[in-house]
Amino acid sequence: MRISRRMMLAGLLAGAAFPAMAEVMESSPRPVARGGKAVAVPAAKGPLDASGLIAAAKLGGSVAYVLLDARTGDLLEAREPDLPLPPASVAKAVTSLYALEKLGAGYRFLTRVLATGPVAGGVVQGDIVLVGGGDPTLQTDQLGDLVARLAKAGLKGATGRFLFWDGALPRLSAIAADQPDHVGYNAAIAGLNLNFNRVHFEWKRVAGAWQTTVDARGERFLPEVGMVRVAVAQREAPLFTYGRGRVEEWTVASGALGKDGSRWLPVRDPGAYVAEVFRTMARAQGIRLEQGERAAAVPQGDEIGRIESEPLPEVLRDMLRYSTNLTAECAGLTVSGAAELEVSGRAMSDWVRATFGVGFDLHDHSGLGGNSRVTALGMAKVLVQAAREGRGLEQILRDVGMKDDKGRVIEGHPVKVLAKSGTLNFVSGLAGHIVPPGGRELVFAIFTGDPARRDAVPVALREQPEGGKAWTGRARRLQGQLVNRWAALYG
Repeated sequence: MRISRRMMLAGLLAGAAFPAMAEVMESSPRPVARGGKAVAVPAAKGPLDASGLIAAAKLGGSVAYVLLDARTGDLLEAREPDLPLPPASVAKAVTSLYALEKLGAGYRFLTRVLATGPVAGGVVQGDIVLVGGGDPTLQTDQLGDLVARLAKAGLKGATGRFLFWDGALPRLSAIAADQPDHVGYNAAIAGLNLNFNRVHFEWKRVAGAWQTTVDARGERFLPEVGMVRVAVAQREAPLFTYGRGRVEEWTVASGALGKDGSRWLPVRDPGAYVAEVFRTMARAQGIRLEQGERAAAVPQGDEIGRIESEPLPEVLRDMLRYSTNLTAECAGLTVSGAAELEVSGRAMSDWVRATFGVGFDLHDHSGLGGNSRVTALGMAKVLVQAAREGRGLEQILRDVGMKDDKGRVIEGHPVKVLAKSGTLNFVSGLAGHIVPPGGRELVFAIFTGDPARRDAVPVALREQPEGGKAWTGRARRLQGQLVNRWAALYG
């Protein structure tokens, strides 16, 4: 099976799951005038009655929203505008603004190969060093093409060591501590990253026995991976166990496998993973390298090869579309230069306060952790001001579409909804721009959440908690209904 970068991005959402398994108002709403004073208006009936929509969603917890005029910033309608709630992946919209301002639209992440000595007869008289620049989008095919270019140029090996440096970003084994070990969206972070720091685990039932493989597949390269092993255990639960040493050891419950299938599993030491894959493909091209050693600092040397990421806006466009947590964290950490994610989140919060006059409490850059808090009014203000100043996200936000009453996209609808969504267990958000073909553009933020219910879910069950999928479906339907309502009333 050929795996493209787009397929891999999309797979982050689906999780390539196992076959046996499948991420209240008391009165009618009253638009709020600028300055916060409520304006009495007749209550809309039927699908335009926001109080009825919220009651019908039966979400529990809290529902907060704000609607602003995009040009003037006037407050048109609000419910609990200052209530702090988890932003989930809506936080990535803030991270995008942060990265674009601090790094610039022309920024590209670099991955380089250095030689610490001259090349004689194709052999480096010294060490070969793989140097990471924090690229969250690096894929196996890009690494394979780099190796092919080096081989074509005549490189055969080195008299010294094969080193790798992954210290451009802090080495973190996961983004959030409160997620199951096996979920790929809770990626490890390092200055060297590959395939969103996941390996491809595949299993088949042959003659009554399990055959398993672990690789770092791309479209054109299929390097096996030895630093991650997966064994099938005869049990029904737990689904996975994980242990980490020089080899990352997984076991998986046979009762969840079915006959055959595959899934991407996280790698917790990305630097060593990238180095192993690079070495495997280099040896296949006739470049002999010793086993990789982690360098404490970047050695002095001449660059003999490099990989450049897409320009930052393209990287962020994919991040917003596919909600890749690793990309958000790498971008935010690159800006802040912080050694810890909590510190980096605070640095971004400080930037929001200084730039937009809004108080957010951010603990990461992706929204995956459950401790971050934002307000609907604050998020809407950030989007309005950024757009006014010509640095908004309209060019890279995805059109999520106008939805019908059942939450289905209305094909061909003239109104665009350029927005970022976010989902955690029993937490959901949506924020962005409502853009009609003519008339008034609107900015909105909607946050719904029941953090207490989320926190009560055992960590082992947080990939698919009971009732979570239905709750999320109702929350998303409510978001679509509110957006539909606002487009009809104000747009």
